[in-house]
Amino acid sequence: MTSQRTFYLTTPIYYVNATPHLGHAYTTIVADAVCRYHRLAGDRVYFLTGTDEHGDKIAQAATGAGEGPQAYADRIASVFKETWKKLGIGYDDFIRTTEERHKRVVQAILTKLHAAGEIYFGEYGGNY
Repeated sequence: MTSQRTFYLTTPIYYVNATPHLGHAYTTIVADAVCRYHRLAGDRVYFLTGTDEHGDKIAQAATGAGEGPQAYADRIASVFKETWKKLGIGYDDFIRTTEERHKRVVQAILTKLHAAGEIYFGEYGGNY
């Protein structure tokens, strides 16, 4: 008897400062193809995609579109979902960084890391 493997794959979480373009589609189609291969091979697959809805670029794009940031993010995230549907992308979950479930998990992780001393003030120097 063979044990079923679990395969996890995520796309980048795409910025919602503009509608999806060919680069987004290429990345997501390749990810979907890899997940389909693993499903055919008998693996349990969890395919995640979604949108990053925070940052100056999103605020600027929303202002340029004459919308509030959340309304703008809602509209563009819907365009991403509809695009993936039209392309036949079979993701398991679409996460948005403005969703409460995302905020709760991130806060819990950061709290745990801080309690373990893994988050601290310090200095870093790099060659960049």
